[in-house]
Amino acid sequence: MPKQIIIAEQHRIAAVFAEDRIEEIVVAKGTHQVGDIFVGTIENVLPSIDAAFVNLGSAEKNGFIHISDLGPLRTKRNSTNITELLMPQQKVLVQVMKEPTGNKGPRLTGNISLPGRYVVLLPFGMGVNLSRRILKENERNRLRALGILIKPPGMGMLIRTEAEGVAEDLIIEDLDNLQRQWESIQQEYQNAKTPRLLDREQDFVTRVLRDLYSAEVNRIVVDTADGLRRVKQQLQVWGNGKIPPSLAIDLHQESSSIMEYYRVNAAIREALRPRVDLPSGGYIIIEPTEALTVIDVNSGSFTTSKTSRETVVWTNFEAATEIARQLRLRNIAGVIIVDFIDMECREDQLKLLEYFCHCLYADKARPQIAQLTELGLVELTRKRQGQSLYEMFGQPCPHCSGLGILAHLPGEEQEEVPLVPLHQLSSLESSDPFPDEREKQLVGGTDRNIMFHPNYQERLPRRRRAKREEPKELTERRAPTPKVAAVEVRPRLEVTPDRVSEEAEVETVPGGEKVAAPKPRVKPDPPEPAEVVTVTMTPQEQQVYSFMGISPLVLVNREGKENKNTIVRIALPGEEPKPIEPPPPPVEREIETPTIERAKVENGSPRFVSLTEQPKIEIVAIRPREENKEKEGSEESVLPVSPPASRRRRSSSTPTPE
Repeated sequence: MPKQIIIAEQHRIAAVFAEDRIEEIVVAKGTHQVGDIFVGTIENVLPSIDAAFVNLGSAEKNGFIHISDLGPLRTKRNSTNITELLMPQQKVLVQVMKEPTGNKGPRLTGNISLPGRYVVLLPFGMGVNLSRRILKENERNRLRALGILIKPPGMGMLIRTEAEGVAEDLIIEDLDNLQRQWESIQQEYQNAKTPRLLDREQDFVTRVLRDLYSAEVNRIVVDTADGLRRVKQQLQVWGNGKIPPSLAIDLHQESSSIMEYYRVNAAIREALRPRVDLPSGGYIIIEPTEALTVIDVNSGSFTTSKTSRETVVWTNFEAATEIARQLRLRNIAGVIIVDFIDMECREDQLKLLEYFCHCLYADKARPQIAQLTELGLVELTRKRQGQSLYEMFGQPCPHCSGLGILAHLPGEEQEEVPLVPLHQLSSLESSDPFPDEREKQLVGGTDRNIMFHPNYQERLPRRRRAKREEPKELTERRAPTPKVAAVEVRPRLEVTPDRVSEEAEVETVPGGEKVAAPKPRVKPDPPEPAEVVTVTMTPQEQQVYSFMGISPLVLVNREGKENKNTIVRIALPGEEPKPIEPPPPPVEREIETPTIERAKVENGSPRFVSLTEQPKIEIVAIRPREENKEKEGSEESVLPVSPPASRRRRSSSTPTPE
């Protein structure tokens, strides 16, 4: 099966793709990584749990070492009490075997191991061991004999699977490099006086190639030029100065990041969700807990089988394949319980266990299936290698504190959780490598969903909020509002460069009654000039946009303040847009405005004054210019029009002015 390796050296993250799906993610982050070698001091020894806490020189929690992991620190072989083996403030050389999780510090061991490309050097080990993945007997005999000859005295050695079929000189060279590394570590340990880090594999590219590269890899992509150079250099060292011709080594040069372009971030986001869908319609639920990880298998919408037995068997086999992939992708370790769909036939159960073991064989963490319980549960364990995706990329919810639910207890106020708009939620969950560009333009045939565009929102009728009625008791108890003496307020006008503003437009008269004062005329702002915008759209796009009610302006990248007076001109691709004819100028008509006198007050009540004269309203009709020369000299006709009937009745009933 061809594979691809994507290396993001800037983020220290690597991903392995197989058939366009991510199988494994390697992350090298944190102050305590698996394989780091520290010189530390014993803080305290706890005989109740046969363990000790080691200070590693960092502000974080101390490391934890058990009596079974002391290795060379166990000076007295016959002693079973940890207080006789370790003393406070004792200097020790330890290696991280498990990264810190939750409230626990890193798990330490005294058995140091230095991994290489073909062999693993065990400075405090014994004998020669071979990888169980080497199946050919002749090859096992050759490698075992070679290991016995080249093994350093007083040390152990493990021959890895990658050494199968490799020449002897390459294996010897790899072992010599590990011996020099161990000598430098011992020298630094002798000179160290305070707890600190002694050895860590800083070259992330070399580590990824050592652990993930194999003959099945046909492409490697790196995000830095220096990383590309080191990849070629390392492959030439392993291949006698030659790079396999079937292997392509590329440098990522796209505008977007390598994590977004190859959808690595999208795969991590999907891996943090509990539900994983199966191809047939079933799904599995993965729930990690403090003690173990529970996986449940459900048939879901898979109903195409003829019998229930066939449905159960098919769903369980698909779930076994996906569970093996999710264990590697999420780096789930510890005790794992899988609840497959119940199968009554014992033969089907044994076939499922055999197939599940076959799927787990490619996992380097060596999962081991314990048993199939009477309840139909499959128990297995997986060796811990670094932190899981939940620990590296997950954070507890700030509202529920990681509980998963919001508790509303009696007598407590409910906390309002802010809601995220739908269009923002869709943009966060989308794995589009160009989210900003896709918001600005719509290219035919893309996967952008215009239903979530901010400009496209359903205009629902607004509900009128019911007027809150107060109880009668509060209304009766409320004190009446005291009356304020009427004060005469005169309008004061302030002249500004833009317009005339008015502070008061109400005039009070004796008696407390208010009479509207005349408002000064305010010169309106001049209208903004019309902006003509040309948008190129196909007939299909025009039909879709008109049906969805979306403005074509979303296809245009307009910067700055938007003009409300905008004319949109639609043009087909490759067609020159037609010029827009300006509208005809408006015809000015002069109409006399009647003058209204101020209201006079008599005996405390205002009395309106009638019009001084009945205004004469004339409508001027302008005839269009015709081609006939006889009509060119015609003059404008004046048509007298009598005032409306309502005004005639009002003027007749109005008393004469004094």
